[in-house]
Amino acid sequence: MNILVSGGTGYIGSHTVVELIAAGHSVVIVDNLVNSKIETLDKIEKISGVKPTFYHVDCTDLDKIEAIFKLHTFDGIIHFAGLKAVGESVTIPLAYYYNNLVSTINLSQLALKYKVNKFVFSSSATVYGDQKVPFSEDMALLPTTNPYGETKAMSERILRDTASVNKDFHVSILRYFNPVGAHSSGLIGESPNGIPNNLMPYIQKVANKKLPILSVYGNDYDTPDGTGVRDYIHVVDLAKGHVLAIEKLVDPVEIYNLGSGDGVSVLELLTAFETANKIEIPYKIVDRRAGDIASSYADASKAYKKLGWKTHKTLIDMCKDTWKFEKSNK
Repeated sequence: MNILVSGGTGYIGSHTVVELIAAGHSVVIVDNLVNSKIETLDKIEKISGVKPTFYHVDCTDLDKIEAIFKLHTFDGIIHFAGLKAVGESVTIPLAYYYNNLVSTINLSQLALKYKVNKFVFSSSATVYGDQKVPFSEDMALLPTTNPYGETKAMSERILRDTASVNKDFHVSILRYFNPVGAHSSGLIGESPNGIPNNLMPYIQKVANKKLPILSVYGNDYDTPDGTGVRDYIHVVDLAKGHVLAIEKLVDPVEIYNLGSGDGVSVLELLTAFETANKIEIPYKIVDRRAGDIASSYADASKAYKKLGWKTHKTLIDMCKDTWKFEKSNK
């Protein structure tokens, strides 16, 4: 297939592009480079032997995006492009609503107009809000803790409603949990601009002395050690899930959790990183962060039953690959 990947130079997008190419697909990337770097294209080429076609375009610009559809014939779309920091979404909600919803609407409109019938959407476990874990796909959507989660839930609704009245338009919604790690080559990984909002890139910056100390947001949650519990998944496992999702997409709407199914606390991840890489990470406990919940981890059995997908890489793999990427990209 020829697949349009929005946000394809980003963290998850770039790994998915590599896996798509490995599976024999061709890729066109569109990205505004707000939270990624153009050099990622060269790294994708080094890993895969193929340099994807790239357009430096924002998905909220309908005219520029449509110009790309006029130049290429696509069999499917994988939509990653969007702002993604939970804490930031609380402070600048309008930016999140505009960017994340308009990009989804634009790509959906163009998919219908140009008869692109496979659409895979990058959603999030945040849509479950604060409910009893593990989260399963049939739970109600309660993303009331932050605007980021709201944009994901609204985008899901937009896509489901669109599929319900366009019989040839098929959507796969992937709710993933906490992607970490990097490609085993050390060439691509997570490298956000500015101070990281997510835990693992924060740890890697402290490990590399780019930041002085790790801030742990709260140690008074109702969890075994008081710190937040999350479901960490290696980004390569996650990327392979996207390939299977678009290859096996046959129903009008398919929804899958992509996670390991195991809950890991902040302090447990910190200890795993120290153990895997024989390095000490200084940290301090600070106040809870707005929009965070105590626990979030997946029931990922549906993805295994219907897609044949499951995670293969361990928490130690995630920590080792993260540190290899960080050291390789000083």
